[in-house]
Amino acid sequence: MGVSTTTHEGGVAEIVVAAPPVNALTVAGWFELADAVTAAGRDPRVGAVVLRAEGRGFNAGVDIKEMQSSEGHGALVGANRGCFAAFAAVYDCEVPVVAAVHGFCLGGGIGLAGNADIVVASDDAYFGLPEVDRGALGAATHLARLVPQHLMRAMVYTCRNVGADELHRHGSVLEVVPAEGLRDAAMGVAENIAAKDPYVIRRAKESLNGIDPVDVKRSYRYEQGFTFELNLVGAGDEHRDAFVRKGAR
Repeated sequence: MGVSTTTHEGGVAEIVVAAPPVNALTVAGWFELADAVTAAGRDPRVGAVVLRAEGRGFNAGVDIKEMQSSEGHGALVGANRGCFAAFAAVYDCEVPVVAAVHGFCLGGGIGLAGNADIVVASDDAYFGLPEVDRGALGAATHLARLVPQHLMRAMVYTCRNVGADELHRHGSVLEVVPAEGLRDAAMGVAENIAAKDPYVIRRAKESLNGIDPVDVKRSYRYEQGFTFELNLVGAGDEHRDAFVRKGAR
C-alpha cells in the first residue's frame, strides 16, 4: 500500500499508486506522491515518468473519511496542501510525465492527469469532478486542460463524467487501449521519449511549461480559496458528512 517507484533500464521511472479500496489518498499519501514524482524527475538516469495506479481506478481524490474523522481543520488544510504539492510535482517534473489512467479518474485524479504531459487511458476510464456534490471546489484548472471550456463548466456544475473516448476526440488523451494493454501502451510512449537526448527533452519540458498560457499553480490555489470559504460557512462539512454516511450504509 502506498507509492512505489521502479526505474527501468530504458530510462523510464514507473510510479505506482496502490491505496485500496479506491486510491483516495490521505494527506500523507499526497505528499508521498509529490516526493516520488519530484525525485524521479531529478534522477539523471530518468528520461520520462509513467504514473499509474493499481486496483479499481486511477484516483478518487482525497480521503474524505480521514478528513471527517479528524478534529479541527488540520486534515482539510493538509489535503489542500498535499494535492497542491502533488499536482505541482507532476507539472514541474523535470522530464515528461505519462499518466496511465484506468477506471475512475475523479477529483484529485483530474489534477494529476490534467497536469501530466501525456495521458494514455484504458477503454473503461472515465473522468469527472464531483467537487460540487462534496461541498468543495478545485481542479477545474486541470479539467480545462482536458476538455473544452463549456464542457468543463458543465462537468463542474453537474458533476457529469466523460469517458476516455470523448477525451480522445478532444485530443487530450493520446491513446485509448484495452485495460490489459494500458501499462504497455504508457510504457511504450515513455520509452520513446526516454530514448531521446536527455538534455534536449528536459529543456523541451521546461520550455513548454514556460509558454503555458495559464499558471496552473496560481489558478488552482485561487480555486482552493473557495473550498475554504465553503468550509467556513458549513457547506463543506455538511456535504462531506453526507458522503461518509452514504458510504457507511
